[in-house]
Amino acid sequence: MKLKGFTAGLEKNYKLFQMNSVTQNYEKEMLEWRHDFHAHPELNFDLDITSSKVADILKSFGLEVHEGIGKTGIVAVLKNGNSNKSIGIRADMDALPVTEENDCTYKSNHEGKMHACGHDGHTAMALGAAKYLSNTKNFNGTVYFIFQPDEEKTQGAQAMIDDGLFETFPMDEVYAFHNLPGMELGTFATRAGTITASESLFKIELRGQGGHSALPHMGVDTITVGTQIITALQSIVSRKINPAMNGVVSVTKFESDGNENILPGHSIISGDARALSPEANQIIERSMKDIVDGTAKAHGVDYDFNYLTRTNMTINSRDQAAFASKVAADLFGEDKVDGNCDPKLFSEDFAQMLMVKPGCYILIGNGTEGTHGQSLHSSNYDFNDKLLVIGSSFWSKLVEERLND
Repeated sequence: MKLKGFTAGLEKNYKLFQMNSVTQNYEKEMLEWRHDFHAHPELNFDLDITSSKVADILKSFGLEVHEGIGKTGIVAVLKNGNSNKSIGIRADMDALPVTEENDCTYKSNHEGKMHACGHDGHTAMALGAAKYLSNTKNFNGTVYFIFQPDEEKTQGAQAMIDDGLFETFPMDEVYAFHNLPGMELGTFATRAGTITASESLFKIELRGQGGHSALPHMGVDTITVGTQIITALQSIVSRKINPAMNGVVSVTKFESDGNENILPGHSIISGDARALSPEANQIIERSMKDIVDGTAKAHGVDYDFNYLTRTNMTINSRDQAAFASKVAADLFGEDKVDGNCDPKLFSEDFAQMLMVKPGCYILIGNGTEGTHGQSLHSSNYDFNDKLLVIGSSFWSKLVEERLND
């Protein structure tokens, strides 16, 4: 199945879907929730207000709600029937340290904080599915709704796992999705195997001998050494990694203790690396260390090198990826689903959950026009409210079909 996108009939198709949507009756509530979350964004694990609101909403549906998992994470349990089968649905709740430029009625009230990645919409869609399923109970088994903190710094999933997520709530499999600007509204994309990259943070500290800018021969300034290292790092992806493999090495910061007429004796280079396979990640780390070691020795400076892989590749299970594609195709039509999309080089800490349980990560089109087509993490991005019914209906049908096999 290949993505064809919506053509001029997009609005007609959307309205037709609304008529048959399982969660259409909850659209107004989802809009209210989403706009409230958007207007009051919180960062990282500091989600006391957001988490409390989510918990109160879930309790109003009659769900069994567990709070404080992974600091501000929530798991809500919904059981029906006598089956031992179970499924987990994850939604992320945190925002970004971005000042919003949009001029909308629900614009962020918190200066320097913004839902620039759509987690407000992800949370609202999961709540919509929870309400629908709690009312209809057209499934046999247990649904675990996971509301996760700190996805943006990629620490929230592991924090919930370390806090006993899968021991306390022994689900068979787990799913998550993310909206994607630039992809047509309501289209779906996923794949078996690696779908998003690992993220590794590196830090290179150089210690030489600073001095007067007019007397460079009397020391070893770390600006010169550092720039050589930065230039050489760009050869890793182009010359050390097989072209059939993917990777990215990005230097994002270069700091020193130099000044107008002072050559620096101390510099720090830091950045970010991405890879779609453990092999590529190992090549990046090994090559980077070799470059730093060789360059530093050639110039007689000392160094410290640190490379930390804090998020693994997101690797979908074959069965779960095929099932998610089928559910989306049944709802929208096969032409709206790409079940074998190209992998992406952004990272997602849902990867940590997929290292423990089988499951699937899915991308859903946020649209291509206006704020809906702006890049994630940009100050003028906005989640597409038309996705609320689409995404919550997808979750609802996924649960109903999976727990009624």
